[in-house]
Amino acid sequence: MVDVCLLGTGGMMPLKNRWLTSCYIEYNGKAILIDCGEGTQIAMAEAECKMSRVEVLLITHFHADHVSGIPGFLLSLGNCSRVEPLTIYAPVGAKKIIDNLMCICGALPFKLDIHELPMDKNTKFIATSIDSMLEIESLPVRHRVNCLGYSFNFRRKPVFNPDKAKSLNVPLRLWRVLHGGESITLDDGSVITTDMVTDGSRKSIKVTYVTDTLPFDEIAELAFRSDLFICEGMYGDELQKDSMNEKHHMLMQDACYLASLASVDRLWLTHYSPAMINPNEYAKELLNIFENTIISKDGQKISLS
Repeated sequence: MVDVCLLGTGGMMPLKNRWLTSCYIEYNGKAILIDCGEGTQIAMAEAECKMSRVEVLLITHFHADHVSGIPGFLLSLGNCSRVEPLTIYAPVGAKKIIDNLMCICGALPFKLDIHELPMDKNTKFIATSIDSMLEIESLPVRHRVNCLGYSFNFRRKPVFNPDKAKSLNVPLRLWRVLHGGESITLDDGSVITTDMVTDGSRKSIKVTYVTDTLPFDEIAELAFRSDLFICEGMYGDELQKDSMNEKHHMLMQDACYLASLASVDRLWLTHYSPAMINPNEYAKELLNIFENTIISKDGQKISLS
């Protein structure tokens, strides 16, 4: 089960009823946080997401509305008695910027393990602190500063069949080893492999997160057949298109076209301009472009299985 919560849906600045864009993804009791704008830890508490479970922080880019909450979040995390390192992935140049943000934190009881991702190519990596089978792909997108989109491929273990294990006389203490993908050798010399005690493969769960960019086809390639595609839609008024092109952002309609092109299951829109008070006024038009569009609100949740 992959649990996703969109903590906030606002861009530029927080409003009384709209936190800045941030996303919490939990899998097997461990969580990923994408971006950390001002007040993220409060949004997390309101949405009943467990801060102590965050093992990985992914940063799309270093504009204030996406990172100004990092010092407060780290201090709050330290107050949760955390001592294990926190892994951070971000665009190249991250170490210097995060060091500057950290100047107001003082000493933390845990280390930051910072990985800088390139801006000249897609990068795939395994988030081992979450799960050895979780592959993350970053895509350099087209914003005014270095910015990355992310796609998460939660590859799932096949279903373990205890009856098969029993019929092969596999001791209970070795079931977990087999289900984890390792082979075992029994006392009689028999070699038992994972496929001998499982019932086939399970479909991966895919989640893609893209914000602060012009629309372009490679985004649809990154998001292709995602179970959930979370994408910015800063305005719904197409008269804002020239302004969005100039500022390297997307309209809600752009996100819908990308979702359709990518054949995703569902689209969540986010990163609304503070000037767009009622995003739902564009619902009919957006649903005509992509029928599984959800105009998200703070605390939007889903469990994917």
